[in-house]
Amino acid sequence: MRRGCAALGLAAALSGCISVAPVTVAAPPAVRGVPTGMQYLYGSGEAAAISRQAYAALTTYVAGKVRMHWPVGGGPTVRMIPQSVVFADRATLADPRFVDCAGKRPAIVLDADETVLLNTGYEYADAASGLPYDSARWERWERSDGRAAGPVPGAVEALAAIRAQGVTVIFNSNRTAANARYTEAALTRAGLGPAKHGETLFLKGDAPKRSGGGSAKDSRRAIIAARYCVIAMVGDQLGDMTDLFNAGLTPAQRRAAVSAPALAGLWGNGWFLLPNPVYGTALAGDYDAVFPTDQRWVDPGATKE
Repeated sequence: MRRGCAALGLAAALSGCISVAPVTVAAPPAVRGVPTGMQYLYGSGEAAAISRQAYAALTTYVAGKVRMHWPVGGGPTVRMIPQSVVFADRATLADPRFVDCAGKRPAIVLDADETVLLNTGYEYADAASGLPYDSARWERWERSDGRAAGPVPGAVEALAAIRAQGVTVIFNSNRTAANARYTEAALTRAGLGPAKHGETLFLKGDAPKRSGGGSAKDSRRAIIAARYCVIAMVGDQLGDMTDLFNAGLTPAQRRAAVSAPALAGLWGNGWFLLPNPVYGTALAGDYDAVFPTDQRWVDPGATKE
């Protein structure tokens, strides 16, 4: 402040430089780190590569099914009836049975959020605020213009290639039916459409829940499978394949189920799963559930306090 003394005038000069109390500047708010799951899913090349890998595998798989069962020009007169990958009514994880496909045209069914559409803007708001999930905030996000969302890497190209083969692309999402037009617009803006509610877009509220819990996706899948031969399903949660994965199973039981002989052959062969370390049913389990007792290591060099 010393440079100001010459400009203070005679009175100030006689009495000395005016003393100004120091201004206390508030420290900037501490910046919270980005949650590691969000770093991975929305920021990493690894997540983008896995997503592209999954969609490339899906495209190849669908092309093979179309050549075998719905060849251009009719193909051979005798063909095997294709198999749906949607569970029939009495199916269980131990005894999977599938909806009949006879006489139906092919379709694939995909979840929306973090499967074809990355909710980057919403997750930014979550991370920046540090607040827990809030259904009202999510409702506002569903009704936003979709500019802060984008496609999952590889999804746009894959869906275009699949549609070009005459396969119908259908979305089955837990976004609400009341916000259907906003979801249609978000998918279209991201280059993933067209999506038409009740035809190629099914949402929460379009069908009642079945007994046994879950998100009612099975009820919507049943509606879709009655109209189409669903040759592939894509999601970021096990429940995007069947609600049975969410019917009271522990993390260990769910993990065992996906590798059981009855289901192991479906992964990458009709059922396609993308990574989501940000939210969902995968993020569960205490130490005992996650770390088997026979696979624990205690560092002998650790310092004891």
